[in-house]
Amino acid sequence: MSVKKLLQCVPNFSEGRDKDKIEKIVDCFRGKEGVKLLDYSSDEDHNRSVVTLVGEPAPLQAAVVAAMGVAAELIDMTKHEGQHPRMGATDVVPFIPVKNATTEDAIEAAVATAKEASEKFNLPIFLYEDAATCADRKNLATVRKGQYEGMAEKLQDPTWKPDFGPTTVGTAGVTAVGARMPLVAFNVNLGTDNLEIADKIAKSVRHIGGGLRYCKGMGVALEERGIVQVSMNMTNYQKTPLYRVVELIRAEAKRWGVPIVGSELIGLCPMEALTMCAEYYMGIEAFSMEQVLETHLME
Repeated sequence: MSVKKLLQCVPNFSEGRDKDKIEKIVDCFRGKEGVKLLDYSSDEDHNRSVVTLVGEPAPLQAAVVAAMGVAAELIDMTKHEGQHPRMGATDVVPFIPVKNATTEDAIEAAVATAKEASEKFNLPIFLYEDAATCADRKNLATVRKGQYEGMAEKLQDPTWKPDFGPTTVGTAGVTAVGARMPLVAFNVNLGTDNLEIADKIAKSVRHIGGGLRYCKGMGVALEERGIVQVSMNMTNYQKTPLYRVVELIRAEAKRWGVPIVGSELIGLCPMEALTMCAEYYMGIEAFSMEQVLETHLME
C-alpha cells in the first residue's frame, strides 16, 4: 500500500470584509478530493483572511492555484486598506510538511504552485523561507517590505526580480510562496511573579540572544495567576525539540531559585513534537513513530 504524503497549507488573502468574496475564494477548497479545509477566519481591521488546509501535494497545489486565480480576479489591491502588512491579493502561501512528508516535499509544492500561478495569472511571485532562492528572500518581512504601494519600484531593482512572473505589478499585486516547518507556540510557566527573571531567561534561551536555534522567546506576566512565563515560538521542533528548551529554562531558572510550575501549548501541535518529549523523558530505547497507534489511523 502506498503511503500518502500530507502537506498543510495556510494561504493568506487580502480580503477580510466582503463575505461574498471570501466565500468565493474558500469555495476553491470545498469538496475537493485529496484536500481538506480545516479552518478559515477573517479580520476586518486587518482586512485579511487566513485559510488552513491539509492534503496530498498535487490536489492541494491545484486548489491553491485556483484560489489564487479567484483572488486575483476579485481583489483590487489599489483599493485595499488594512492594518496588516500586505503586498498581494493572495499575500502569502506557506506549505508545511505534516505526515510522511519532508521539507523538500513542501519546497517542491511551493515551487510548482508559484510557477503555475505566475504563468496562469501573470503574477510576480517570490519564493521565501525554506524555498527561498537566496538568503535575502528567506525572511517574509524583508520580501514584503514596501508593501503593495512600493512593489512597482522594488521590482525594477535587479536584486528583487521575482522568482516567477513579470517585473510589473497589476491590481492583484505580488505573492510570496514558501515552505516552512510547523510552528509550535509553546510557553513555560515559572513559580515567580518577577517578570525581570522571565525576561532574562527568555533572552538566554532564544536564538537571537545566543540560545537555541529555532527558538524565539520573551517574558510574559500572567497577572491573574500571579506568575510569569517564558513565551516561545519554536520554528523547527525536529532540530530543536521542546524538551531541550524546557531543560535549558530549568537550568537557567535554577540560578534564580525559581521552579518550572507548568507549560502550555497554544493552538495545534504536531504529535511528533510531543512523542519526542515522551521518548526523552521516559528513556524509551529505539523508539519509532511507527509505534504510535494514531500513526496508523487514517481518517
